Amino acid sequence: MNNSKDLHDIPVRFVKGVGPARAEILKKLDIEAVEDLLYHFPRRHEDRSRFNPINELKEGAHAAVRGEVLTSGVRSGRPRFGRGKGMSVYKMAFGDDTGVIYALWFNQPYMQDVFKVGDKVVLYGKVEKNKDFQMCNPEFEIVNDEDKETIHTGRIVPIYPLTEGISQRGMRSVIKNMLDRYLDDVEEFLPEEVRSGNNLPALRQALFNMHFPESEELRMAAYERVVFDEFFVLQVALAQRRHKIKGLGTGVAHKTGGELIGSFKALLPFKLTDAQERAIADIEKDMASTKPMNRLLEGDVGSGKTVVAAHALVLTVSNGYQGALMAPTEILAQQHFAGLNRLLSPLGVNIVLLTNSVVEDAREDVLRMIEEGRADIVVGTHALIQEGVKFKGLGLSVVDEQHKFGVDQRAQLKQKGINPDMLFMTATPIPRTLAMTLYGDLDLSILDEMPEGRIPSKSYLVGEERREGIYKFIAQEVAAGSQAFIVYPIIKKGKNDDLKAAADMYKKFRDTVFPDLKVGLVHGRLDNAEKERVMSDFKSGKVQILVSTTVVEVGIDNPNVSVMLIENPERFGLSQLHQLRGRIGRGNQRSYCIMISDTGSEVARKRIKALIGSTSGFDIAEEDLQLRGPGQFFGTRQHGLPELRYANLVANVRQLEAARKEAFGLVNSDPGLTKPGNACLRDMVRRKFPDEDNKRNT
Repeated sequence: MNNSKDLHDIPVRFVKGVGPARAEILKKLDIEAVEDLLYHFPRRHEDRSRFNPINELKEGAHAAVRGEVLTSGVRSGRPRFGRGKGMSVYKMAFGDDTGVIYALWFNQPYMQDVFKVGDKVVLYGKVEKNKDFQMCNPEFEIVNDEDKETIHTGRIVPIYPLTEGISQRGMRSVIKNMLDRYLDDVEEFLPEEVRSGNNLPALRQALFNMHFPESEELRMAAYERVVFDEFFVLQVALAQRRHKIKGLGTGVAHKTGGELIGSFKALLPFKLTDAQERAIADIEKDMASTKPMNRLLEGDVGSGKTVVAAHALVLTVSNGYQGALMAPTEILAQQHFAGLNRLLSPLGVNIVLLTNSVVEDAREDVLRMIEEGRADIVVGTHALIQEGVKFKGLGLSVVDEQHKFGVDQRAQLKQKGINPDMLFMTATPIPRTLAMTLYGDLDLSILDEMPEGRIPSKSYLVGEERREGIYKFIAQEVAAGSQAFIVYPIIKKGKNDDLKAAADMYKKFRDTVFPDLKVGLVHGRLDNAEKERVMSDFKSGKVQILVSTTVVEVGIDNPNVSVMLIENPERFGLSQLHQLRGRIGRGNQRSYCIMISDTGSEVARKRIKALIGSTSGFDIAEEDLQLRGPGQFFGTRQHGLPELRYANLVANVRQLEAARKEAFGLVNSDPGLTKPGNACLRDMVRRKFPDEDNKRNT
């Protein structure tokens, strides 16, 4: 007998009704093995279980009828519309005790070989009226054998995703054949206490009822099981990864407190928020342990993550170790370098910058300082993980906007030391369900408070007719000494674009709209040196209006900016818009985020109104997830979000929380899943997440 763990190795061509030709067709649906077919679930079901007497049929309704073939034959007919060759029509008279209905199949003369007079048949289709009741191309099933189970009619019938070359009827037959042959070979992998404790059906029962349920209640119970399974296997993998990280060996055990930390706190020109104090306490507890820290610091724009990270960096320096801070862009790295210098240089902490723009001679000096330990803190970009960078004693690595780095890049930074503590930061508030799925192996600290004195920006959605007035308002703000962002979704306009574009509009602003003001342009296609020059000029005030794409989304800190104009906001995600808005309101003056759009999309307008109605990035992130779904939450699918084929992070929160609790409890008691009864689950997790042993140790 084949176990379920082997069904993924059995080619689908061995299923009755498939064969080599149909196997090639099924490959287009990513079905190559028996297990793929087993989990190729219907997109919906139709209830065809209730038979309608023919004399009670209603025109336009879909109905199932049961009776017998009275007469049949093929005739030629004209096309129903326009000119063209005639068509053959197979017409069958079909009756029950109450009346007669006709079934017609066009250009399918072979149907006359399917039926014979007297056959007991079930038909399902749309009822039409043309003198008499009729159904065109109905689904059918011959039921001469009263004990034979029907799969196309007379029951709740599955409707599958298809591809060219296979029909619903063909797919149903293939899947029923597969279930008849292989369902008994499916092995249960959920521990019995987990299954019974969550009132879930057995796996074989659930899989059958996902395809051919006897009732809606059984179908829903099957769906609960499938969703739970998907979440559970993922959470077991995350729990094992977390357990492995915690047991990676001896890390750096930092002593908390001390003179340097005391001096750092005394120099802060502001009072820390309660959320910052809690995050610092979490981090100090982690860093005092011999187990390596693996923590995510999540906070809204302007919530003070950098100060918390600075505290952690000072702590590692006070213990005689080095700290590293890696940022995704040179602009952000340089900003962190400048900010940390302002905070820490009075304490005698030596901070160096390492990016690809650092020229060769200076780069060699920086590399020597890092290797000899004369550099206390190293701030940089991906340049930090290059081969020639050697730390004397790396105690803490901080990764900012960590979702913009790949798994391997984060792991490479960790490998620059011997089990250093790791602190990840993100300014993109992540909904709880996404955090449990994407970062389930990390400990989490959340900054959900804003520092005192921060003035929230005002947000507006206006139509095209207000454009000239907005331009005048921007000019007035700049004349009063402020600066402005104007943000576009694209750099240059394509042939079919009806959007305004940054590069095109920059010229118009410079030459026509704001000829007396200094206008700059920055976007992702500029080389790093040019981007840095423009951003430096904007920071210093030489550029008064900066036209840009979303390259300014993260990390641009200019407290003098009071206006942001966003064109075509419907083209951005809600969280992305919130990130953009976070670039303003960083000073002590009132700031304004103005969005111009004439979109007719009700969904888009609802999203933008959600942004206008809230200043909380966490609330906005939840709304964004509800409206767009997890696949597009970050504006791209390439952020390591595991593929969920059946579960939905928006609709299935309850199942996710239950699966996570069970998974972490199981791994806590049996980390390697070596106890009797867990072997099948262990094999399932290894197969679904084959690279776990080689993935991030962070």
